[in-house]
Amino acid sequence: MANIVALVGRPNVGKSTFFNRLTQTRMAIVDPTAGVTRDRHYGKTDWNGLEFSIIDTGGYIIGSDDSFEKEIRRQVQMAIDEASVILFLVDVVEGITPMDQDVADLLRRSGKKVMVVANKTDNNARLAQVSEFYSMGLGTEIYGVSSINGSGTGELLDDLVNMLEKMPMEEVEDLPKFTVIGRPNVGKSSLINALVGEDRNIVTPIAGTTRDTIYTRYNSFGFDFFLVDTAGLRKKGKVHENIEFYSVMRSIRAIEHSDVCLVLIDAQSGLEAQDVNIFSLATRNNKGVVILVNKWDLIEKDHKTTLQFEERIREKIAPFTDVPIIFTSVLTKQRVLKALETAQKVYENRLRKITTSKLNEVLLPIIENNPPPAVKDKYIRIKYITQLPTHYPSFAFFCNLPQYVRESYMRYLENQIRKHWDFSGVPIKVFFRKK
Repeated sequence: MANIVALVGRPNVGKSTFFNRLTQTRMAIVDPTAGVTRDRHYGKTDWNGLEFSIIDTGGYIIGSDDSFEKEIRRQVQMAIDEASVILFLVDVVEGITPMDQDVADLLRRSGKKVMVVANKTDNNARLAQVSEFYSMGLGTEIYGVSSINGSGTGELLDDLVNMLEKMPMEEVEDLPKFTVIGRPNVGKSSLINALVGEDRNIVTPIAGTTRDTIYTRYNSFGFDFFLVDTAGLRKKGKVHENIEFYSVMRSIRAIEHSDVCLVLIDAQSGLEAQDVNIFSLATRNNKGVVILVNKWDLIEKDHKTTLQFEERIREKIAPFTDVPIIFTSVLTKQRVLKALETAQKVYENRLRKITTSKLNEVLLPIIENNPPPAVKDKYIRIKYITQLPTHYPSFAFFCNLPQYVRESYMRYLENQIRKHWDFSGVPIKVFFRKK
């Protein structure tokens, strides 16, 4: 069994800040507003040569009217069930509260190993207040730490690794990252839940439910990659809250770090301007793209519906139209596995390398028959083609007058490359250089 440590506690005790400190990242959103974290958020760290996973959870509350709290409690319970050791975070400044007692009762019933962590112990005066938490009867030692400046974390981690199984550190696997992106409420979290077969991420009809960028490893049916759930991307003018701004920034960062973007659109509303912006964001970052039309089960169809819908999409995303479009229903799991197969194929296309000899053998005769148009009585002669060593397909055409090559001819050459080699779903860059 893997070593998993869950961070549990009421809202606003500093769980996400502590998670960021332990993982040495800024993956979790940190904000003074209570209830920012909702889903289970996984990260990895190591101490004294022992590697373990950390789960950040939402604040545990009983009796709240907030529509998210029931789902957050369920996510916390799932994290507790998964964990080998639970770090119960409390706030040394506020002392024991009724909500802390509720969490303590939950942890006693779990029967798991629990370490009480008194956060915000930033100075010696606060260190004296730590003893108050012995009265909860959870563990023989209370650990005073500061997630802001890191004091006390060394002693905590020394004792924590002694409670975990001694397992060697795994080699870091550089797995593909398939990032699910789209507007709010198009079914991104539902898609990931359908694929992994569990309620991995919270799903509600409320737009903006997902805030953090959530990584889930998918290892089934011969696939092995990370599925990345992101917050919905709205137009800039509609983003007013700081928390949503941070969510959007993390979504954009997830796109930058991904290999393939699964762009989800709502079949009922069709491809809107914001969907085109999201698609363009992925292609500008030179990522592989698959378009998934979700909620297809809600559309009345005849024998032409799919074809007409696909044509409208390609018109709006032109000139880059060599993109797989799959009509799915996350609710009925219709074609969700096909979406994964297609994403895997696009990932392989993105890695495709064509030898220089093959490029020249195929493309030079085509260029000779259809040379670039002359500009100002100057004739452009392309002599040599090679693929550049970039993370995405890019090709250099060496010629005598690169500055005179028109955009339309560049697109013509790109189409010839796509005609002879499968680069479906992958943006291609064409460069002209002086011979």
